[in-house]
Amino acid sequence: MILLSSDCLLFQLAAGESIPLSAAAISIELIGDASRKLDPEFVQDAAAAVFHYFKSDLARDTVTVGEFSQALENVLRGFGLTVTRAAEIPEADLRHLAVESGTNELFFYPRLRDELRAQLRQSPRQVRFCGLRSCVKQLAGSRRWSPRCENLQEQILAYLRQCFRAEPSQPDCLLVVE
Repeated sequence: MILLSSDCLLFQLAAGESIPLSAAAISIELIGDASRKLDPEFVQDAAAAVFHYFKSDLARDTVTVGEFSQALENVLRGFGLTVTRAAEIPEADLRHLAVESGTNELFFYPRLRDELRAQLRQSPRQVRFCGLRSCVKQLAGSRRWSPRCENLQEQILAYLRQCFRAEPSQPDCLLVVE
């Protein structure tokens, strides 16, 4: 096991993985009017204070991105600032869906449709699926990309497009597959 640096916290991402970050490495993105009204250095100092709170005051080594952003939001509101979060973009890992399906295409497609519907219920502006290439290789039982993989990739994309069009969604919602 690798020892975590004393000036880092492990940030748990929504996908389940964790990344170590120091207070200086935390990047806060300001969107809309906030980017013009707030001094980036002020926001960075507020983020460093929240980092210190979790690391020193609570003696935690791990924090979720949601916990951190909620605490930062509370700090900024304490200064009288109005904070609204950008809508999170739902994302699903296609390889994970393939593994859940037991690498069986017959179980994969209904699971894929269910995941698309679950994401669309959140009324997002964008629906994202990542890991297409590794998903295809997993389902095809292939280590290297082959013509069968190419055909399977096209089938998955066509199926996703068809399901996306069939679902009642917001007119400006995008489907992104990586």
